[in-house]
Amino acid sequence: PKTDVVFLKVHKSASSTVMNILFRFGETHNLTFAFPLGGGYQLYYPHHFLASFVQGFSPRSPRRFNILCHHMRFLQPEVQKVVPSSAIYFSILRNPVQLMESSFVYYKGASAFSRVRSLEEFLSQPYRYYNPASGDRHYARNLMTFDFGFNPDGEVSPERVQLMLKAIEASFDFLLISEYFDESMVLLKEMLCWDLDSVVSFPLNSRDSSTKSPLPDSVVEKLKAWNRLDWEIYTHFNRTFWERIERDIGRERMRREVKALRERQAELARTCLQGTGSVAPKDIKDSSLRPLQHGGARILGYNLKQGLDQELERTCRRLVTPELQYSSLLYKKQFPPQPP
Repeated sequence: PKTDVVFLKVHKSASSTVMNILFRFGETHNLTFAFPLGGGYQLYYPHHFLASFVQGFSPRSPRRFNILCHHMRFLQPEVQKVVPSSAIYFSILRNPVQLMESSFVYYKGASAFSRVRSLEEFLSQPYRYYNPASGDRHYARNLMTFDFGFNPDGEVSPERVQLMLKAIEASFDFLLISEYFDESMVLLKEMLCWDLDSVVSFPLNSRDSSTKSPLPDSVVEKLKAWNRLDWEIYTHFNRTFWERIERDIGRERMRREVKALRERQAELARTCLQGTGSVAPKDIKDSSLRPLQHGGARILGYNLKQGLDQELERTCRRLVTPELQYSSLLYKKQFPPQPP
């Protein structure tokens, strides 16, 4: 199994669920994480990543970490200073139309969104609300482009787009697609030589469907145009994702593997969870399993069954522990607080 991994955690793309998979794998195999200084949750995002943002990094000591997976704005030469040269780089993408709809609800406080009632209103005159100079502009335009380290307001000439796609291909071994999450997990397992249980998950940081609304076609087209760079990244890597599956796994085996993954997930859900799955924040009984609520979204969580034996309780709890709590837990394990 590959143990050195860089995951670029792109916002609003099922990346918290992937992070949980990496946390569990790292914890099980006693791996080290490149944590933000002081145990924070982001690597000084939205600044471009610097090695000095990582707790325990020193330019004088050649210490390397196994897993880098907290939110960052990608800058490969700096990333290379904190992970082994053999590290596998991957990320996950989401259709920019759904991504922006999610971003609008989640980052309602961002300067570009705070004065509008709806995404349609924003898109009718984006430059009335969007300021390319504001520090949080990236939440409102080409968020994936920004996370990969590029300029979200860059020009959209075919040459520019090609350079960007080539740069991403040169840095990343593979990109997953959140709309095909189960297929993505099978590909991840394949690329990292992991076993099935390592990539089983329950959706984390997902929001209640009551805050979701379908978008009219006219808005969808405007969204694609406004997020044109993201759209180019997504369509290109959605295509190469399926090409890779054809080449490395084959459709038939992929179907079998996805079926096995879903069966295992259903079995774990029956074993671990009360009821049929995720519940509203107010219904989560154990406060340590309550996810952070943000913006206008209602982030769902889980209740564990009572009376599980110790080993099983531990397995189940890890599957449903929200990102911030899990991150804190692992940070304290890796950097135990010094007794006074």
